Amino acid sequence: MLDRRSVMLGIGAGLALPGSARAQQPRTGAQLLTAARRQIGITTQYDGGYSVIGFPNGDVPRARGTCTDVVVRAYRDAFGLDLQALVNADMRAAFAAYPRKWGLRGPDRNIDHRRVPNLATWLTRHHARLPVPADPWGWHPGDIFTSLIDDRGTHIGFVSDRRGRSGWQIIHNIGWGAREEDALFAWPLTGRYRWAIA
Repeated sequence: MLDRRSVMLGIGAGLALPGSARAQQPRTGAQLLTAARRQIGITTQYDGGYSVIGFPNGDVPRARGTCTDVVVRAYRDAFGLDLQALVNADMRAAFAAYPRKWGLRGPDRNIDHRRVPNLATWLTRHHARLPVPADPWGWHPGDIFTSLIDDRGTHIGFVSDRRGRSGWQIIHNIGWGAREEDALFAWPLTGRYRWAIA
């Protein structure tokens, strides 16, 4: 089991990375991308429906999921970190800090970690938020992006280490299962996060 000190040390290590677009890819970025890439061809459906799942380390069947599941599964597979439990613990401690979009009166460990605004809040509260770079190549492979998808809501995924036409590709699930594609700038970007574990 990972203790709080290890998580905080990891967060600090991730924030200490240089900001240059030419900086060496963090070791943890490579591990995250490997774990995210392994979901391609496995998670072939998008399904954001509510499911009762186990706790901790609960998950819907790997053949289906959402954009948040790509992130949650990558951290779980790469480092054994359970964002379901981490988000739930933080929401129990500071529920008022989280969005109230869903009319909940308290945390729901079945779904909270599968909602982009909650993950963005958790990452921000744990000092992983960084400025969105003006340079399209200013992202680091393994960074987490969030974006606004018109009336469908918000989106999240990883910045890849593979180049696209005008910037890094991304690994995400926006409706057709986990995939890697040249789409970082397809929707307005709302956030950048780097939660790397040393």
